[in-house]
Amino acid sequence: MRIVSGEFRGKALIAPAGAATRPTSDRARQAIFNILEHAAWGPELREARVIDLFAGSGALGFEALSRGAAFCLFVETDEAARGAIRENVDALGLFGRTRVHRRDATDLGQRPGADGPAFSIAFLDPPYAKGLGETALARLAEGGWLAPDAIVVFERGSDEPDFDAPGYQKLDARDYGAARVHFLRFSSPAA
Repeated sequence: MRIVSGEFRGKALIAPAGAATRPTSDRARQAIFNILEHAAWGPELREARVIDLFAGSGALGFEALSRGAAFCLFVETDEAARGAIRENVDALGLFGRTRVHRRDATDLGQRPGADGPAFSIAFLDPPYAKGLGETALARLAEGGWLAPDAIVVFERGSDEPDFDAPGYQKLDARDYGAARVHFLRFSSPAA
């Protein structure tokens, strides 16, 4: 697995061993970032503050950093995955532009003010078919984690039924193999 574009293009990323982590493929990551960079509603990646929930290897967050994001908060409960993220931070020299939180994405609580401003881009790549991503969307809204009009990239199984996303506007959805990637805009706290 490699970073597809930007400052760290071609650099290898370490992923934790085993089947517990399912990194987004290089092809799908390239397509996701092409959409983010070229859609009329796409966010400004340069200097963006990014949060990567269910981060796994951190591939989506590292891709955003490579393309100019100012900061990424990686949220991951798995110890091996957090270790892989830290190794990638070290290999890419990204100290000061990243932080790794050992926190459950479905139980975020309030965003600490010490963590800086709210995030303008969020990536969610939870285990499929467990409802974890939908819960995390609600927690992001409730906890003040997202800036107004933040863009959320939410990966789910392509065979999963549609979902409700109170407080979010559905912008687009694309299928990549077994994954369906939804692009959402945060519009208001969930009711």
